[in-house]
Amino acid sequence: MSEYKEEYTKKNEAIRGGYLETLDKISGLNSKTSGRKNEYEAYVNTISSWILKIAKLEEDIKDEKYFTEKSFDELYEINKDLYSDLHPDNYVCSYVNPQFAVNTFGVKTGQLITFFSTYFKLYIEYAFEHRLLQLHKYNSVFIKAAEILLKDNFSYDELYAVMTSPETNDKTENYKFNLNQEYDPEMNPLRDIFSQSDFSDLRYLFRYGKHITDNEIKTAQHLLEYPDEKIKAQAHSIVKAYLRGFELEEKDLSKKKTVNYISNIGMERLSVEIIKELEKNNLTALLSSIQTTSSNKQYRYDHRFDIALYLTEEYIENNKRAYESASESVKDLLSEFSGVIMFDRFGEKPFAPVNKPSTIKLDGEKTKLFRTFVTNFRASMDKYVRSNETSFTAVSLPSPEIGKDFEKIFDGIVEINMMDTDHQERIQKNIIDVLDTAEYVEVKGKDNNETFIRVSMHELKNPEKETNFLNIGADKNIPVGEVFTSPKLSGTNGILHFEEIFLRSLKFENLRLKFKDGFIEEYSCTNFDNEEENKKFVEENLLFPHKTLPIGEFAIGTNTVAYKLAKEFDILNILPILIIEKMGPHFAIGDTCFMWQEDHKVYNVIDHKEMIAKDNEKSILRKEDIMQAYTNVHTDMTLPYESIEYIASVQKDGTRNYIIKDGIFVVEGTEELNHALLN
Repeated sequence: MSEYKEEYTKKNEAIRGGYLETLDKISGLNSKTSGRKNEYEAYVNTISSWILKIAKLEEDIKDEKYFTEKSFDELYEINKDLYSDLHPDNYVCSYVNPQFAVNTFGVKTGQLITFFSTYFKLYIEYAFEHRLLQLHKYNSVFIKAAEILLKDNFSYDELYAVMTSPETNDKTENYKFNLNQEYDPEMNPLRDIFSQSDFSDLRYLFRYGKHITDNEIKTAQHLLEYPDEKIKAQAHSIVKAYLRGFELEEKDLSKKKTVNYISNIGMERLSVEIIKELEKNNLTALLSSIQTTSSNKQYRYDHRFDIALYLTEEYIENNKRAYESASESVKDLLSEFSGVIMFDRFGEKPFAPVNKPSTIKLDGEKTKLFRTFVTNFRASMDKYVRSNETSFTAVSLPSPEIGKDFEKIFDGIVEINMMDTDHQERIQKNIIDVLDTAEYVEVKGKDNNETFIRVSMHELKNPEKETNFLNIGADKNIPVGEVFTSPKLSGTNGILHFEEIFLRSLKFENLRLKFKDGFIEEYSCTNFDNEEENKKFVEENLLFPHKTLPIGEFAIGTNTVAYKLAKEFDILNILPILIIEKMGPHFAIGDTCFMWQEDHKVYNVIDHKEMIAKDNEKSILRKEDIMQAYTNVHTDMTLPYESIEYIASVQKDGTRNYIIKDGIFVVEGTEELNHALLN
């Protein structure tokens, strides 16, 4: 047992007496407010009932019989009940719904109470992990808040001080716990589920305490029926891609011991094989978190700016100090961390958020503070987990929600994820050779697509040894393949038009971005009838917390096989960025792909040319003022092949060499890419 785990276990047990005392007090508050004479008594009664319910659950699930003697259907109904107040029908009258809270308590107090109520949604996780320290902490805060609310008169300032105290108090111990849980394999809460469960008995799904839907159930069922050899081939391919990322970027993996592994519930059969493959390569999978279908995306959206409630310069400084102190205490663990393997899931119903006037908002000075907070946090993290020493691999698989062809699409995506990376890179080198002659690259849309943009290239001082484009196979982003660069901002001008695009799980209709010298100058969409609301939607969901963003990446995707599959099953508009970015030109707004590691030299494998386009006029400011260099945003957007009239490499003398023309590749040596487009 690690030193920290032993210490935490002792503290967790030592607090049990105090925890039980808080439950007695909360039980008293529950009885006292059973009559619900006013809105405050009703609130105290609702939250206290929830706390007592979760306390009983925490006690019940200590007994293994809880999972072995209940039927699948019983466990499913219990799980559904745990998340019932977030169901859209019930969310209308939930205290975590800002609109309901503001209607009940008024704007100021309502926003405070709706923020405070979100803490108690964490109780399910704490109960399933038997984290009494956290339950005791928030129980104690609730008791103080309830005592204030039940006074005949109370001041907002008094209530605010109590309800925000978990954020404004010293967070060093919080960060110590979080860092140990994430980076210490012995502290990982999911390890026992992965190592001890019988995946043929789907009741294991409910051991996480996470929201379980048909997506998780059907994924688990499908993988149960999947041939062993295909499961093992996938696992081998994914781990090989991860290792390859270190080889290509010439990063030393020998000093590393751990990999953060983030998958989706239902994928355990594949996950176990990936964990075994990592172990063969002397890497231990960190199993601290797992993804599942959201119980309510609107809930997350409603609370996206809650930090504005307590964000101050003092908070930023205190938070930085606490995080760095905690990181220093676990620096040996952090130094052994190699990076992340994570899965993305696609095919779920598009989310159309409702903008509510009742939500907490970041504006004015708070927005500036938020930028400072994010940059400080990222800089602090990079002191201990250095970007130039770590890597990642991201993979996408479909959700059963994609429809009746789920199994066929799943199998097709698996095959695409395992395409031959070396072969694709050899084809892509022909494209790079043409692009490296360009002063700028011109992209023009087709038919109703209004895209017309000139993307400025860096000057190559030694074309025999330098390149502007990185040749990407399957390593960081699976599947193969693309070539990408960080454009010069000056001289990058024009319009990008996306008739329909999904970004950050949100649908944008007719998104138009106009660039001047590499920065967004104008923006619009047609999601709403009101132009002002459309601009606000773009500001909050693409630009935030900035007024403008630079173009950070230009790329050309070459995976026409994936494109053919997407067209066959009519899923082009719901593919994740990991796949769709390989299906045409794509652009990223925000930081370059080399953020925090611009000085680390990177070479293409085939010709060993150094990729020199890692900075732009924004990122280079890091040498003077780190706060001016980064946006902490990187959002990829793809134009599918069918939307493109041409992509042309334009030389200084005006000579034009086409990469794509009328929807097909025209560079010599790329003919194979057109087979999937024409057949």
